[in-house]
Amino acid sequence: MTKDELILKLSDLEWEDFEVKSAKGEIPKDAWETVSAFSNTSGGWLIFGVKQTGKKFEIQGVNNPEKIEQDFLNTIRGGKLNVFVPTRQEKHTIDGNTVLAFYIPVSKNKPVYYNSPANTFIRRGSSDHRATKEEIDSMYRDQTFGTKTSEIATGTSRADINDTSLSRYRDYMSRFNPTVSYNRYGETDFLQKLRIMDGEQCTLGGLLFLGKRDTIERYFPDFRIDLLEIPGTSYTDTKVRYTFRLDEYENLWEYYFECIARLKSKVDVAFKMGNEGFATDVSPGFDALREALVNMLMHSDHFSPACPRIRIFTNHIEFYNPGGMPKPIEELKGKDISLPRNPIITKLFRVVKLAENAGYGLDNIEFNWKAYNNTQPVFDVDFDSVIVKFELEQKTAVKEKPEVGDSSEKLRFKWEEVRRNFGVIAERTQKSSEENIADLRGIYGVFTGYLELNFGKASEKLRNNFGITSERIRREFGKSSENKSSTHERMFLLLILIVLENNITAEQASKILNVSNRTIETYLSTLKDNGIIDRIGSRKEGYWQIKQS
Repeated sequence: MTKDELILKLSDLEWEDFEVKSAKGEIPKDAWETVSAFSNTSGGWLIFGVKQTGKKFEIQGVNNPEKIEQDFLNTIRGGKLNVFVPTRQEKHTIDGNTVLAFYIPVSKNKPVYYNSPANTFIRRGSSDHRATKEEIDSMYRDQTFGTKTSEIATGTSRADINDTSLSRYRDYMSRFNPTVSYNRYGETDFLQKLRIMDGEQCTLGGLLFLGKRDTIERYFPDFRIDLLEIPGTSYTDTKVRYTFRLDEYENLWEYYFECIARLKSKVDVAFKMGNEGFATDVSPGFDALREALVNMLMHSDHFSPACPRIRIFTNHIEFYNPGGMPKPIEELKGKDISLPRNPIITKLFRVVKLAENAGYGLDNIEFNWKAYNNTQPVFDVDFDSVIVKFELEQKTAVKEKPEVGDSSEKLRFKWEEVRRNFGVIAERTQKSSEENIADLRGIYGVFTGYLELNFGKASEKLRNNFGITSERIRREFGKSSENKSSTHERMFLLLILIVLENNITAEQASKILNVSNRTIETYLSTLKDNGIIDRIGSRKEGYWQIKQS
């Protein structure tokens, strides 16, 4: 934090990531409440040497900055807190007064408290609040993020899986993802390989997804997905609490269909919808709500006392998801990070093409709702919950299928549609190379437009080094009557695969393009040497990236 940034912060009236303390001669006792709150919530700056009176701030400085700094750091390292809190510290001189600034990051080992668990604090608005028992329990569950629902539901068996739900799920998979390998398995292998069951017992995730309600309630006593339709813009704006409330259903799979049916009727859908919630043509508003629903079911903290809920008001729809995010929302969106709270549930939605292959689908939710309604959904992220709000007051709705070339936004929309339709790379290796190459040839036009729009330099290098142009693609590539493809075309197809899934392996690419691993390695080296792609990270854990310049 620079001196100018500090002064700018002092001009703000409210903040969640900034707290000032006078600390003129010593560290105030309530400083540790702020350390705990920042560690348990979203991190923030703790400033010593500034006095706040109401909305006014006075820079007083600290009398002995070296002592204050050492006392603060030694106390943090000395066992006052239950876990070590790494800090970053800075010193500024303003009008002759020394101000100390300490950055407290959000902890991976929440809850963070001082002296005893009773001294656990969280940040609400611009102040520190003592955490409730439920909030502390939520922090402990976050320590097992991504593992809790993968545990065994002790005492369960195949008899606790709902036969109708299982049959419906398998039928849905066979129709909407017919090439996925799981369709070939008998029931026992199907349940084991998707980890619905582990040995003779159900996993908690499998039970939630396809189990019998009576059994689910033994492990999740208040299991439900709450959906209310409220005849007003808020609870205070209505004379009755609700006009519709969703009944109880067996499991998450059955809840999905009931929720999607209600949501479908609340958006201006311009194209015909299938009963399972799939649009037969482009309907971005419905796609955004469907993605939000699936995200809520996948990422909810199902152990929380609160339940996932949907509130449909006359002018907006709210999705409430108990359980915070594993990382700040901007980082999840910017890096397309996939950190599911419930991996088994996430996979079960993904293999029937109801979920994105990576990340939280946040970009898709935003993009589709903007395309439909010309407004952005609002994400209200707290440490133990997430609310997504969709405005229903339509402004400039998209009433027709976007055409490539109309605008950069429509081109991006088309490319996202291509990504969804192409599916999961790992599952694509189960298809014949002829079918894969034909499908890749079918998206030449969209890809070249997407490449020009987002990676102009890479597109220019392709033209200069390989002669790959839109004209050549139309003239020479994509001849469906020919199964063979040239070296240049295969290299181009590999580039498409990299953009579809940047951590694709040489083995996967070789199966899809029907060439050897060594040939794929040669193609990758050629693309890398010509400055078109670059490798980020290690050979095992890294990924490929098209170079922007």
